[in-house]
Amino acid sequence: MIMKSIKVLAIVLITVILLTVPEIGSAQPVPVPDVNIEIGESEDPRAVVGSLRILLLLTVLSLVPAILVMMTSFTRIVIVLSFVRNALATQQIPPNQVLIGLALFLTFFTMAPVYNEINDRALTPYLAEQISQEEALEEGQKPLRDFMFKHTREKDLALFINMTDVDRPQNERDVPLSVLVPAFMISELKTAFEMGFIIYIPFLIIDMVVASTLMSMGMFMVPPVMISLPFKLLLFVMVDGWYLVVKSLLESFG
Repeated sequence: MIMKSIKVLAIVLITVILLTVPEIGSAQPVPVPDVNIEIGESEDPRAVVGSLRILLLLTVLSLVPAILVMMTSFTRIVIVLSFVRNALATQQIPPNQVLIGLALFLTFFTMAPVYNEINDRALTPYLAEQISQEEALEEGQKPLRDFMFKHTREKDLALFINMTDVDRPQNERDVPLSVLVPAFMISELKTAFEMGFIIYIPFLIIDMVVASTLMSMGMFMVPPVMISLPFKLLLFVMVDGWYLVVKSLLESFG
């Protein structure tokens, strides 16, 4: 009887709600903005120039991921974090999304002074119409060039300068971005691999000790990784490994 009474009460409540709630069809439609892109003739040359600038801006925005990878600290950070995961032999733990997310936020942190300088010297004056677009681009690349020059080896820079047919640059301002960016990239790769090698050493020692111990005990069928993984995790947690890795990465850009 109790269950039947509950069912009757539920039916009554649903009926009351349906009668009191206005019909869905009577609701006013939500306005949706209409965006049109048209190609037609124009008698004003300035309108054509504005359209071309918008097209150029959209093209540059499509290259933002490549710029983030090639001209910032992202490359070094993500490679070192990948070395940490491979040294621990934890397969996909942490997952790629976590490593890339951490690398992105560390990149934002290390590049914050550069971004602030670009904003003060180029973006804010351009939006205030104090400088032209060409001047904004010229001023905006200076902090980024200074950052890349600071972390580029002379040997790597000389390699690309010698391979080009341009005149030997007299100072840093004469070095084109087509030379500076690849030199910066291979310098970052070398630095990241050096840090990865140092990170690998303690975990490699643990693997060698465990493997030799298992062989001496005649346990050839037991994978050494299964035995060494808990010891490597224990070592990494005891020394606060993530703190040390992130600290080393941040100090390497100091």
